[in-house]
Amino acid sequence: MTLNGNCAVDECAVINASPLILLSRSGHVDLLSHFARQVLVPEQVAAEILVRGVGDPTVRAIRTRTWLRVVPVERIPTSVLEWGLGPGESAVLALALATPNAVAVIDDLLGRKCAGAHGVPLRGTIGIVLAAKEKGHIPAVRPVIEDLLGSGLYLSRNIVDYVLRLAGER
Repeated sequence: MTLNGNCAVDECAVINASPLILLSRSGHVDLLSHFARQVLVPEQVAAEILVRGVGDPTVRAIRTRTWLRVVPVERIPTSVLEWGLGPGESAVLALALATPNAVAVIDDLLGRKCAGAHGVPLRGTIGIVLAAKEKGHIPAVRPVIEDLLGSGLYLSRNIVDYVLRLAGER
């Protein structure tokens, strides 16, 4: 990533709290480093996470992973604010819009719809897992999904089955 905020393609992602928390809790936060060389965490998202205290795995990840970079987001476009998203989702989308070639990592449905309306490339937690398998960083999706489900991710049985079919595991 260059200092002016431009990212080469596949080089940076802007992440929201829930995917970062779920991947950290489940022990799979490093999958993010295989997805993008630099993962930007808006200050608003970091603030949501850092209140959890030093014992929290997501706090530890933010403090120890050099590829996770907390960055300020000073201006949120009106077109994003009009969606009524939370501060984290709004900051993620504002930063993704301001950073050419950045991919937003959001699970929240309304946030995903806003990203689509703004033409922001998008992935969710499961998309990160699928990309990791596709790139050969994990041998199977199923154990990671089971870890994520055990860490608080909610997916219906139909969605789990669909994801496993996409990964060629069913």
